[in-house]
Formats: sequence, C-alpha cells, structure tokens
Amino acid sequence: MELNGTEIIVESLKQEKVKVVFGIPGAAIMPLFDTFGRYKQLPFKNILTRHEQGAVHAADGYARATGEVGICIATSGPGATNLVTGLANAYMDSIPLIAFTGQVHTALVGNDAFQEVDITGITLPITKHNYIVRKVADLATVIKEAFYIARNGRPGPVLIDIPKDVQVAKSSFNYPDKVNKRGYKPSYKGHIRQVKAAALKIMEAKRPVIISGGGVINANATAELIKVATKANIPVVNSFMGLGSFPKNHPLYAGMLGMYGQYTTNNLVNRADLIIALGTRFDDRITGNLKNFCTGTEIIHIDIDPAEIGKNISVKIPIVGDIKNILQQLSNFLEEKERNSWFKEIEEIREKDPINRDDDRSQLTSRFIIEGLNELFKGEAIIVTDVGQHQMWAAHYTQVIYPRHFVSSGGLGTMGFGLPAAIGAKMGCPNKTVICISGDGGFQMNIQELATAIYNRLPIIAIVMNNGYLGMVRQLQELFYEKRYVSTLLAGNPDFVKVVEGYGGIGFTVDKKEDFLPTLEAAYRKNQFVLIDCHIPPEENIFPLVKPDSSIDQMIGVD
Repeated sequence: MELNGTEIIVESLKQEKVKVVFGIPGAAIMPLFDTFGRYKQLPFKNILTRHEQGAVHAADGYARATGEVGICIATSGPGATNLVTGLANAYMDSIPLIAFTGQVHTALVGNDAFQEVDITGITLPITKHNYIVRKVADLATVIKEAFYIARNGRPGPVLIDIPKDVQVAKSSFNYPDKVNKRGYKPSYKGHIRQVKAAALKIMEAKRPVIISGGGVINANATAELIKVATKANIPVVNSFMGLGSFPKNHPLYAGMLGMYGQYTTNNLVNRADLIIALGTRFDDRITGNLKNFCTGTEIIHIDIDPAEIGKNISVKIPIVGDIKNILQQLSNFLEEKERNSWFKEIEEIREKDPINRDDDRSQLTSRFIIEGLNELFKGEAIIVTDVGQHQMWAAHYTQVIYPRHFVSSGGLGTMGFGLPAAIGAKMGCPNKTVICISGDGGFQMNIQELATAIYNRLPIIAIVMNNGYLGMVRQLQELFYEKRYVSTLLAGNPDFVKVVEGYGGIGFTVDKKEDFLPTLEAAYRKNQFVLIDCHIPPEENIFPLVKPDSSIDQMIGVD
C-alpha cells in the first residue's frame, strides 16, 4: 500500500510494537503530529512533555526500566539541539533509544533556513548511528535498521532526521522482516578456547572477584551471573551502572566499587588476584588512578563491545560476546570451590567499613529516608535518581534486588535526569511503584515535567532531598577548596510544595525524622503524584570517597 512518510513512521513503530512516544511538536515535525491526530486509534501513546530534554530523558528512563527501545520526537533547530544532552546521556550508559527529528525541506538544507541545524553532524559523536532520510522510499528500511542498531550488540541511541518534504511524500510501504547490515555483525558467542582458559584461571585463583557492570543488565544475564558466582563461590561487586545486576541481599554481594564506592568493595578489589569483569568500561570512576589500579592482578574481561576490552586496563583473557551466552558457556567448565580464607579476609575488611555504622539518628538524614523506602517497599519499587549526593546515598543504601529497578545517569552524570526518567519508567512499568529521588538543585533543572506527570495521572512519589545547596559540588568545595562555597548555595529556592500544588499535584514538607515514614505511607496511599520535600542537614556529606588521583583504596571518611 502507498503511504506518506509520516504514515510510514507510524506503521513502522506499530510493527516494532512501540507502546509510547515522548515529544514536542514544531513546524518541521508537524506533518507527523498531524498524522497522529488523524488516526482514529493511534497504536501507541503520544506523551507531550514540556521540554525536549524531558522527552529524551523520559524515553531513556522507559528504556532502562523495560529493556525496550525508548522513542522521542522533536522538531528541527532548537527542538533537535535540546535532545543533545539526553542523547549523550544514553550513549554513555549504552541505552537503546531512537530520536526522530524534523528537518527543513531538502532543498533548503545547508542554506541556514529558519530553525535549521545539522543535527546529524552535531550528534555524530554521541549516537551509535544516525541518519538523514532524503527519500521517502528509504524510510521504512532506515527505521528497521535503527531499531536493529539500537538493540543489538552494545545498545545505544540512534537519531533519524527527516526533512519536512520527505514526511509528506508518498511511497509504497513494505516493512522489512530482517536487517542485513554489512559491517555491523556483533559477536554473541564467546570463543570457546578463551572461555576454557577463563574457567581454568578462575579455578586456580585464591582471591577472585567479579565486577558486574551495566552490560549484565543489558544482556538480561542476572540469573546466569548468580549461577556462576554461586558455583565457583566468588564475591560479586557492582559498578554504579551495574546496580541491580546482582541482588544486594545475596550472601556473595560485596558492595559498589569506585570513587564513591564502599570501603570494603574498593579494598577487596585491590587485594584480588583475579578480576572477572562483566560488561564494564573500567572508567575513571571505577579505577581511580590507573597506574595504581589492581597492580599485579590478572583480569578476565567479558564484553560485547570489543573496543572496550583493553581500552583502559591491560587484560589477561579477553572474551568478546554476549554476557548471557558466555556465562552459560563458562558455567559448564567451573567446579565448586571453597574460598574460606578469602571470605575471612573480606569479613575483616568489612568490620572497618563506615557504611555499616549508624549515622546521627536524631536528624532527618539521607540514610534514614532511604532506609524508610526499603522498609516500606522491600526492594520491589523502581528507584529513579537524579544526580548528586542523593544519588550516591541511594546507591549505597537502597536495597536493590532486581535488575532495572535502579535507574540513574552514570557516565554523563546529568542533573535534571530524575523526574522525566521517572515518568518514562512509570509509563513503561505502570504496575510497579516508581520513586524519584532528587536533590533540590537537580529537581529544578526539569521541574516543568511536573506538568507531564500530573496531567497523565502518573502516581509517582518524588522525594526531594533539600539541603539548600548543590550538595555534591559544595562537598568538594568543603574538602578541597577550603570551604569557599562559590555558586553552590541555592538562595531563592521555591517552596516545592506550592510548586507541585500549582501543577495540580500533592506535596508534603518533612523536616523531622519521626514524620517521614507516616508521610511516605500517606503518599503511597494517595495513588497519585506526590512530592515530599525533605529538609536534610545542609552540610551532610557522602562518605567514603576516593581522594583525587589516588588508588581506590585511599579513601576519605574512613577512620
């Protein structure tokens, strides 16, 4: 059948079983939104956000929570450039999403027409792939390829730029059954010789540790990881992006690694004689000073992206492929093994870990708030965070048991991510409780998305940890800049309760610890959007943390 370009987009998304799209209209993308309006029953939900950055973060949160490809839409020029931060965020964290952008008429491309930017050129370094579609006959094939590229191998964002005349031009519609893209054929099976060598090395090791990264979640490999770790009796630590890939309540779980990692975790990794790294990039937040990272330790690195293996750290045994498949292969060559002396050493380290101590229980602290969430929701809620101190407190104290239940911006560290990502997570998982944890700084960076959440009647609980500062930066100023708090005091913060009420939601203010749990329970019973403004100590800090340019076992905040 013959369809115009926008109808081809809708029918292609229908073929891909897309359930929701997020976006904002504008002149260059109006034909697509007009087509949405002409459908008697659009095959997916069309969610109007209040900013394009809100749209791309919502698509990102949707993808992280569901494992499906997130979709966002923007017009040309400023609409497209407003997607850039969100695309970079998704790219850094390997999140599958597709951004559709409108573009000026093909005859005007390159002429500096109204609202024209070279969005494919701008986003080339921060997308896995991008397209400008110049012929309507190519559109269905491009969309099919975009979904394939976004999902397969190492996931990532893809941008499709569509000139306005291509949107209205007509062509026969035949959605491809499969993709055969030359030059892009990811390896899924690990080389059996390398897998056997890895198994032998694991059985020989006296102090092995598994570092589980976000790639384990992307590969849906949690069950296989638990099987391997249990069979070979190996402690498992998470990168920040790997939180949820291995349950925190498992006896082999040994904490989060890195700059804001746990004392126990950083020390045991530094003492290991073998590291089995799964789907992690060995970025600077994990390694600290590269020269001092695990010197003398042998490393097995398993990743679907060959470019990441050996990029930052020398690797003894590289294995390229899908982590789920490789762990299944590896399990066949492993045997049960006791490692009593290693676990005794870990317990001795754990006794010194400040995370196991009580904090000041006389005040409403971050830890008290997060432990309250654990008590009420018992690991069943999806926790979405913004970026800052609250993010690291959540990483330390939240009882994350399941994959895709901890949603946060890792590699880019994007303030403003939390609220729109929570909207995406709730749209993708309507039957799950979604909690958004933000700081008072980050929450204001996309505060307009309160309208999106409340208009769409999304029962999200938003917790603002309000300390009156850009807390993470203020802490660094305290520790390393002689307490010169320049541009970090948030003078003029709004009354967040009045703001949310202005949008039609419900808000509570809590400044005493005894009021938090009753307020949280009341918020949950409301079954609608509720904000809890939690006034925490202004100079509460996140500890421990690794000293700049130091080994990961050189930490501040450890007695």
